[in-house]
Amino acid sequence: MDAKKYNNIKLGIGISKAIISFILVLLFIWLGYSQKLADYISLSFNEKYLVFLVFIFSIGIVSSILFAPVNFYTGFYLEHKYKLSNQTFGKWLWENLKSSLVSLAIGIPILLVFYFTMNQFGDLWWLPFGVVMFFVSVVLTQIFPVLILPIFYKLTPIDSNELKSKIEALASDAGIKIENIYKFDLSKNTKKANAAFTGLGETKRIILGDTLIDNYSNEEIETVIAHELGHYKKKHIVKNIIYGTVVSFLTFFIIALLYQKSLNWFGFLSITQIAALPLLALWSMLIGVIQMPLGNILSRKFEYEADEYAIDSTKMPREFINTLEKLTEQNLGDKEPHPFVEWFFYSHPSIKNRINSIKQKAGNLLKPNNDNISTGVETL
Repeated sequence: MDAKKYNNIKLGIGISKAIISFILVLLFIWLGYSQKLADYISLSFNEKYLVFLVFIFSIGIVSSILFAPVNFYTGFYLEHKYKLSNQTFGKWLWENLKSSLVSLAIGIPILLVFYFTMNQFGDLWWLPFGVVMFFVSVVLTQIFPVLILPIFYKLTPIDSNELKSKIEALASDAGIKIENIYKFDLSKNTKKANAAFTGLGETKRIILGDTLIDNYSNEEIETVIAHELGHYKKKHIVKNIIYGTVVSFLTFFIIALLYQKSLNWFGFLSITQIAALPLLALWSMLIGVIQMPLGNILSRKFEYEADEYAIDSTKMPREFINTLEKLTEQNLGDKEPHPFVEWFFYSHPSIKNRINSIKQKAGNLLKPNNDNISTGVETL
């Protein structure tokens, strides 16, 4: 019951926040406040790129203030209410500050490149900007585990040689050489457990939350890692890059087209007019609503395929089912969300559907003790 309430509250707040954000941006443009803000900033700064940055930051600061109570409720209060957080209020503020600073360090150059391409290439700005964002995404994926993740967590080599050997063997079977297997202090922030396969090339590594290592057997952890390696073996990483690239270029093209067509609705004259730029956010939000379920359909397909690989490579479907059940309990996941909610919002299948799929795919591996396997997700 707690899990259902927790997830419904977060979902409801997320949807409400998105709708309110859209309405506020629309009113900001429609009532002329966007133009007034741009004009006011122009009185103090002559350089258009500086005016652009101050304009964007002003909106960001006001938005942060307006939604601060909501962010506190969902990010701090709710996590403590359901006994998921280990953070003090001071640590929560510090982690959010670090996140904001990293976002600024990455975001400012991207914003400047965006406005530069718009000024230099006119209505075709989406094409060079799409190329830039492709390379940015590749670089960020490569540097994330070595430069960004350590800002938030302490990474250390895992202590268990036995577990390390098993993970290396799984990786070898998947056709990948992994020398970097780390644990990170996830417990400093949360009681939730997680693991990931991250990085590209020489920076690729497997990272395990200490909450996972401390609460799960080696066999259970093996199934989690096998699932992550399944994404590599099934070429999901490459497919996601291709899919993401195609979708990004198509999205930028559609946004650019709709943006240019809608300028005169609000009395704007040029795509580079700073006061008109919030229109891009409106179109991005609307297109995002369409893209979300489509992207999630593909993501869930990949998750099922990675689950199947985990079964085939470990031959431990029972341990995998137990692990998924324990993770759902520990992370307070909704075991059986409404079908529409799962279809629209979930990038992973619900635990009920995943377990049913595993049982179907495991076949004879589950038959000897099949009566001992629960048909639901309540039994651990």
